[in-house]
Amino acid sequence: MQFHYLASQEDGRIVEDQIEAKDVSEVLQFLVTRKLKPVSIKPVSEGGAKTINLFGGKITLTDQVFLSKYLALMLKIGTGLLQAINILIEDFDKPAMKSFLLEVKANLERGQTFFSTFTKYPRVFSQVYINLIRAGEASGSLDTVFENLTRSLTKEKEMRDQVRSALIYPILLLSASVLILIFLVMFALPKIASVFSQSGFQPPLFSRVVFAVGLFFGQYGVLILLFLIGCCVAFIVSYKTSLVFKRLVTSIVSEIPVVRDVVKKIALQRFAATFSSLIKAGIPLTDALEITAQAVGNVNLRESLVRISREGLAKGLTVGEAFKREPYFPKTVVNLIAISEKAGHIEEVLETLSGFYTSEIDSSLKTLVSVLEPAMLLVIGFVIGLIALSIIVPIYQLTTQF
Repeated sequence: MQFHYLASQEDGRIVEDQIEAKDVSEVLQFLVTRKLKPVSIKPVSEGGAKTINLFGGKITLTDQVFLSKYLALMLKIGTGLLQAINILIEDFDKPAMKSFLLEVKANLERGQTFFSTFTKYPRVFSQVYINLIRAGEASGSLDTVFENLTRSLTKEKEMRDQVRSALIYPILLLSASVLILIFLVMFALPKIASVFSQSGFQPPLFSRVVFAVGLFFGQYGVLILLFLIGCCVAFIVSYKTSLVFKRLVTSIVSEIPVVRDVVKKIALQRFAATFSSLIKAGIPLTDALEITAQAVGNVNLRESLVRISREGLAKGLTVGEAFKREPYFPKTVVNLIAISEKAGHIEEVLETLSGFYTSEIDSSLKTLVSVLEPAMLLVIGFVIGLIALSIIVPIYQLTTQF
């Protein structure tokens, strides 16, 4: 069963934690081996001892920011790593985080490395996050690494929120419009079309075409809707599993002028921020490029970074020379990297580039939204107007006959 204990260290500081033990005597024996003097030992109820597996919940980017921020703070003021984890276990109410931290604690008590627990959850923690912790643990600078992680994760969260807030209105507008169109085409239009077809009145040609479409959707609408949902699911699965399909989608999106600009700037911002953090942590340039390539989320940029690492730096080229061979990077970025390499402060220039592209993304998103909104309104207005005219014109012709 679980026991909660309070104990004092040799310097008088009080620590508390929970331990799995058969009885109180086993807890006391554990405290003696740790040179702790017991103050209080209480059994924990079964309800309080339960934990939820990591996959019973989801560790979000916000949770990672919180974890990095408080670990950086506690390690900086001299708190031991295990003690810091114990404090966070008490502070986190979210089952997923508590479960993960308990696993970290158990592994640390077994003498395993700190980063080893993070490597078990690659879908939760990025390779950048894991490798930075690995480097910080090896160099004894975990506090600095977590400070840098806090800044980079906060910027990433702000950028994601920025993208979401910019696109939320167009998405809501599109969703509402699609629902209205589905209602009109699948329910309202077929009934109106059937009324005209049964009345024997001959509406205009464009009205007959719209009514035929309405009758078709009224009869097969459910099957068409299921087919479209299946296509969306197949698209998402193919995009996540097939590199060829992902490259095809990326190339198509890259041809759309306004969207292409935003996508490229987001990829470059992520590259600059990630590569800068890895270099600061002391990770070799070739390894840093390989890790960054997996984090940028853009197929073309990923392939460019891999070529820079394997066909450039690995074969003796300088960083500037390797980057100049890749057409994906703007000349300004390439020149700045080449100059900063000679000056010996690539990470500082990359950090500046990350900030620059963050502001550029903001202005590009505003441009994208300003183009999307009127374009969607025009298309939706045209479709709804066409349906309305196809109904109003024959009704008007019918009333003028009497």
